[in-house]
Amino acid sequence: MSSILPASALTGESLDLVRRALAAGGSLAKAGWIAPTSATSGINYYDLEVPVKQLFPIDTPLRDRIPRAKAPGGTQANWRAITGINSGHQSPGVSEGNRNAVVNHTTADYFAAFRELGEEDNLTWKAEYTAEGFADLKALVVDNLLRATMVSEELIDLGGNTSLALGTTPTPTLAASTTGGTLGSHTYSVICVALTNDGYIQLAGINMGTTGEAFSAATAALTAVFNRTTANGASDSYGGGVAQKSANATVAVTGATGSMTATVTPVVGAVAYAWYWGQSAGSEVLGAVTTINSTLITADSTGTQNATALPSSDNSENGYVYDGIITQLSKGLGSYYKALATGTAGTGTPLTSDGAGGIVELNAMFRSMYDLYRLSPDTLYVSSQEMTNINAKIIAGGGAPLFRYNLDVTGQNDIIGGVVIAGLINKITGKKVMLRVHPNMPPGTIVAYSDLIPYPLSGVRQVLRKLLRYDYRALEWPMVTRRYEWGVYFDGVLQNYFPPAFGLITNIGNG
Repeated sequence: MSSILPASALTGESLDLVRRALAAGGSLAKAGWIAPTSATSGINYYDLEVPVKQLFPIDTPLRDRIPRAKAPGGTQANWRAITGINSGHQSPGVSEGNRNAVVNHTTADYFAAFRELGEEDNLTWKAEYTAEGFADLKALVVDNLLRATMVSEELIDLGGNTSLALGTTPTPTLAASTTGGTLGSHTYSVICVALTNDGYIQLAGINMGTTGEAFSAATAALTAVFNRTTANGASDSYGGGVAQKSANATVAVTGATGSMTATVTPVVGAVAYAWYWGQSAGSEVLGAVTTINSTLITADSTGTQNATALPSSDNSENGYVYDGIITQLSKGLGSYYKALATGTAGTGTPLTSDGAGGIVELNAMFRSMYDLYRLSPDTLYVSSQEMTNINAKIIAGGGAPLFRYNLDVTGQNDIIGGVVIAGLINKITGKKVMLRVHPNMPPGTIVAYSDLIPYPLSGVRQVLRKLLRYDYRALEWPMVTRRYEWGVYFDGVLQNYFPPAFGLITNIGNG
């Protein structure tokens, strides 16, 4: 039975009670109405647009490009290749009546272990029915979980490292100056830590599709080993892409305007270096991350993470992922690999214009790949830093502009500036090599990528492919609480049939 009475049933006593309540401060005692002071207060229409906006990038150029194939099973992909015929360069000339000697040939066996990768998410019952009429949260969660898995896959395709240990970072070489900074008179101590792409992402803030330099010494900290509790309550540990820290090096700085430089021998497989320093041994705190093998130190570090917080062990590998492209090209499997020279400490060695519409360092890579293997890459994947520098060097040609522009001006102020170099001509083969910015490529690194190899009987249709025991699966786990739980997973490996079709240039200075 309803407890609400019609107005005719109100007695005089009831009306008197209403009057007293209103006089005591009830909301209806206001003299007139005013607009609410916020979107969620008062008698106010709440204009919430449907659907929910999903404002995050899904930029996965490698995952989108690499072909995917089904594996029959097993624990690893295995393949064998003939990598040379007549590898001793035997002359074909023969003496009268005789046969030639037997040619030498070379073969190689390759394997790569499968890995399972995926992401998890969940949704409570209350969250689901609270969103009714606004969004289908079940569909939204699973859809976004697939996207998150794809973005994670892209990071592994580029820089995953399961088998290349960086080892112990070399001891820095230091040099002091009485000028150039604000360092006082102390014997400073410096420690360096080499980083894989995973380690660099920790400090630079390039994570899950979000790009941009976000390093701040005051808040940054390296995690050498990640310990996680899984959605089913188990525990995992894996390396964070962090090499074993170096031994400390010391140098005496004098005066109140001192500075110093620190340099290490480039570490194969590293794309960045974290630097710790302090006014004495044991006081070294994180102060900088560079994508070259040196740094210029002009002031005391403002960091809070002490180098003593890092373990005395190498944690550069992650046993739960497969090797990505950067790792594969760093392993000495025939790929072109070049770490540019140290150059000026803190500045490094930048790319160099050849003065004729090309880049010296890229020309050297193109020549090596042709001379050794008669091939040319199709694409150069670069960071935004390298794209900017390549554009500037090619267009300016080392100082003298190489291009003339004819402009059709439609109005008094309608000149629009800007030129983008979409690709380069391989000056050895004449082939066009495209330039592409990769969202997760660390500054100072360039990857040369090939889709095909020009060997007609190679038996290889795709040089690089994703071999999968199973592709994406959305799994809804059995319900044990009032919560829906999902995982999106795939199981496979990044298979590179011919590493010499790829190249890597690293330790590139900005400029």
